Amino acid sequence: MNTNTLTQNQNRPADQAASANRGFVTPAVNISSNADEYVVEAEMPGVARDGIEVSIEGNQLTIIGRRQAEAQPGEFLYCESCPDDYRRVFEIAADIDSAKINAQMNQGVLRLRLPKAERVKPRKIEIAG
Repeated sequence: MNTNTLTQNQNRPADQAASANRGFVTPAVNISSNADEYVVEAEMPGVARDGIEVSIEGNQLTIIGRRQAEAQPGEFLYCESCPDDYRRVFEIAADIDSAKINAQMNQGVLRLRLPKAERVKPRKIEIAG
């Protein structure tokens, strides 16, 4: 992957205070590329499809996954799962056609397909005879 095309932005969000007592954790992400697109896969267990926000503002792609708080009967004796929501921000370059980005959520994995603009895709030039 060209790091100039899709890079992580480490800035903390101004809206973090809006999530009250809950913080954000960084989801694990895999990024791959082929001739037509970049594919971003973010692991966000516990997040339902309606708890996902994907937005583009300027050259920033923001992924937010909000977990639904589940009431647990009784009291926790031991807990390793934090109730924090997920957030990740990437800077995207002009070679991505942002109008054609699509997203799918399946079993806690968000898959974003970021198509490359036609002008940057490899093409074969025919030689006139």
